[in-house]
Amino acid sequence: MKELIIVATITAQEGYEVLVREALQQVVPPSRAEAGCIRYDLHIDLGNHASFIMLEAWRDEAALAEHEATPHFQQLVDRIGGKADLQILKLNQVL
Repeated sequence: MKELIIVATITAQEGYEVLVREALQQVVPPSRAEAGCIRYDLHIDLGNHASFIMLEAWRDEAALAEHEATPHFQQLVDRIGGKADLQILKLNQVL
């Protein structure tokens, strides 16, 4: 089975840029330590400093589901809920 790639674009609402950035930064180390995590990298859009891109690679769907159930991920959801817009792409490599 091929790894699962996630491209999550998180755009902070006006006034919440610092809070969203800090919350995203805090979730990176524990996420990288998860057994099913292959990659978990946080980027910022140079054209819009309120927009963050999380590039993730997971062993499989089960590893992603385990990640989404972790306390650190749930804390992130609670902290940025209603303060950021989210777009998620789930990808598998074709070639």
